[in-house]
Amino acid sequence: MSMSLLTYPPVSQNHRVEGFEIPGDEQPRLYTTDNLLSRTDFDTLITAAYRQIFNEQQMLTYYRQQFLESQLRSGQITVKGFIAGLLLSDSFRRLNYESNNNYRFVELCIQRVLGRNVYGDREKIAWSIVLATKGLQGFVEQLLNSEEYLTTFGENTVPYQRRRILPQRSQGEVTFAHTARYGEDYRDKLPQPTLRGNRRDSARLDYLRWAWQKNPPASLEKAWIGLFYGGAAFIVLLFLVTLFGF
Repeated sequence: MSMSLLTYPPVSQNHRVEGFEIPGDEQPRLYTTDNLLSRTDFDTLITAAYRQIFNEQQMLTYYRQQFLESQLRSGQITVKGFIAGLLLSDSFRRLNYESNNNYRFVELCIQRVLGRNVYGDREKIAWSIVLATKGLQGFVEQLLNSEEYLTTFGENTVPYQRRRILPQRSQGEVTFAHTARYGEDYRDKLPQPTLRGNRRDSARLDYLRWAWQKNPPASLEKAWIGLFYGGAAFIVLLFLVTLFGF
């Protein structure tokens, strides 16, 4: 018997009411298959879906899901099905799920899928329980089938950040697409920059993550420099011998 989702009170009602602002750059643009007229419109919608789910920093051709795009274009799946496919893709799992704890991953998914910030720690805990008990696929299915998602975006609209303009502010808050994809705990596990050399003006920052990215030892660098200049001197000498015959 599966556990039901824990209840959590909303901390703000702003995203639930209609806005009265004059439409502008701060207002979200809706991308939906209900009014597509051309192939270019489809390309724009797919790009918007990648930007919403994969984040601005992860929009690489390598991460594109060609099969899902083909299904969406042919009408075999809806926009909601396309979003589900992106969330369950190997790229999204590796870049977001495996590099975060459950709480941060839940927060990230609510931002990108439901288009708002989490209400608080209780909501994080509620959805983290779903993630822990049902796995990633069960979590994604329950999130996309939630009443909030179906009411706001339905089957054919790409999720977007809602109610970004805040009262008494000339500009909206930073978009979710421009925030870091991992939390502080994962960031702190990354190797820290170290200073090399005795003089500060010759110090080098060394951001290490994989073995092949490590800077070579100082002795190896000196040996390579010696070989370089020795080889250059030999080539010059060989050129002079060939040119003047001595």
